[in-house]
Amino acid sequence: MGWVYTVSSKSLLEDVFTSVSLKRALEQDPDPRSAAAQHSYVVGRCGVIGMPDVVAATEAAAAAVDAWSSTPLADRLRLGARFRDKLIEHRDTILEIMVAEAHPVTLARWELTCLIQAYSEESLAWYEQQMHAEREFLGRRLVVRRQADGVVAINPPQNAPVPNSGLAVLPLMAGNAVIVRAPRSIALSTLYILRELAVPLLEEMQAPPGTLNIVCGTPQKIIDHWLDDPRVNDIMYFGASEAGLRFEQECVARGKKPILELAGNDSLVVWKDADISAAVEAICEAFYGSGQICMVPNCVIVHPEIADELIGRLKSAAEAIIPGYPDDPDVLLSPVRRSERFFALLRQALDRGGRLVCGGRRVELDGTPSQAGQFLQPTVVRVDGMAESAAFDMVRQETFFPLLPVVVPAPTADATLLEDVIDFVNGNDYGLRNSLWARSADVIDRFVTRVRNAGLLKVNDSHIGFLPVVPTHGGTGLTGGAFGEGNYPMLKTSHVQGVSLGKGISPRVAMFEN
Repeated sequence: MGWVYTVSSKSLLEDVFTSVSLKRALEQDPDPRSAAAQHSYVVGRCGVIGMPDVVAATEAAAAAVDAWSSTPLADRLRLGARFRDKLIEHRDTILEIMVAEAHPVTLARWELTCLIQAYSEESLAWYEQQMHAEREFLGRRLVVRRQADGVVAINPPQNAPVPNSGLAVLPLMAGNAVIVRAPRSIALSTLYILRELAVPLLEEMQAPPGTLNIVCGTPQKIIDHWLDDPRVNDIMYFGASEAGLRFEQECVARGKKPILELAGNDSLVVWKDADISAAVEAICEAFYGSGQICMVPNCVIVHPEIADELIGRLKSAAEAIIPGYPDDPDVLLSPVRRSERFFALLRQALDRGGRLVCGGRRVELDGTPSQAGQFLQPTVVRVDGMAESAAFDMVRQETFFPLLPVVVPAPTADATLLEDVIDFVNGNDYGLRNSLWARSADVIDRFVTRVRNAGLLKVNDSHIGFLPVVPTHGGTGLTGGAFGEGNYPMLKTSHVQGVSLGKGISPRVAMFEN
């Protein structure tokens, strides 16, 4: 048993040495009465548990499944609606904690909006339709329903714990018992939305003890336990693609369902008739959180006839994005601690013929270029030729930096160009989101009809914005693994079961009914 402390992100920008030293000192001597614990930099602390408690959480979840899954679906759906209301009621506190954990407030608002949308009235109604359907057939009541998988373990990522740990209520609504591992270095927001908001709702519903469990401990040991313990049925894993695909194989080998949320390398296409101003706004979503978010645009493909105009406007917009404190509503950038790969990717692109449009340097809080700066400038690189772009790692791979290649295809007939662009998008090894900006109904129809890649397509809309009913997460290829698709956690953590309820049926006759 121990403690991890959270110190404010603003203090880390103002006085990193004092903040880090304070955090380390508190974790070595975590007396809450000490002067250090009362320091203004301290936001809160979270208990770290040992493996006996991790095992106990699994035992409690397994013991709760039968009773909880028997709770009527209508009651479980009301849990989602009430959780949404709690998120809205406590919005300011949640945002305050997220900002303290280094999320720029604009980014934090977007993340919380994502989570609230997952529990919107429209989404809940759609989940209900998918979970249970009935019809009559020759004296029988036929039911197609989804049944809970059992115990679901969730390992949310450090870069976005709120919108991902907050998904835990969806598997609960499916009838599962859930275990969530709060990220050790950024645990407060996860604990707040689950322990302070979700747990009281379950208690009011008289859910059995162990229906929802939140643990904070050594990540690898906890994940290894989930893999080893036969009582864990599903594991929702967030992380890099290479490690995630190995994890998928391990899950399957042990008879568990892997639910993967891995890297993204999203494409955003801008056709020649697009609303360029709106498209540039969507493209600049690439710089939210300094690009350290899987679902931001990672590569732009622009029609050659408007390439110069779009890139010129994008340059102006990107240069206007500057660092600042996370509580400033105009700030989008987050600190980037390790940037070796950023500069390696940029050097490779420039060596292979890419042209630097803007950015490319580390900067201080006030925007001054500095090799020791905690931020990276929003960086745009022009790459001429779609075939040639295959040689650029920043085009082929997720970068997780504020580093955006703009690919300009060679001029050719529009019909040929559109097919080439669609093939390029479908050829992406990843498949989280793809989006298009165009006015032509024929171009839009062709894009929507032919693009098979990704769990979500957006047309003339925010690339990262969330909507009811359509999936918020999930994708194909390196994003979702062999079982990748749009991810509705309520459906992903349940399985289809057919039921026939007959009365007065003759089995001999029933064999040949049609």
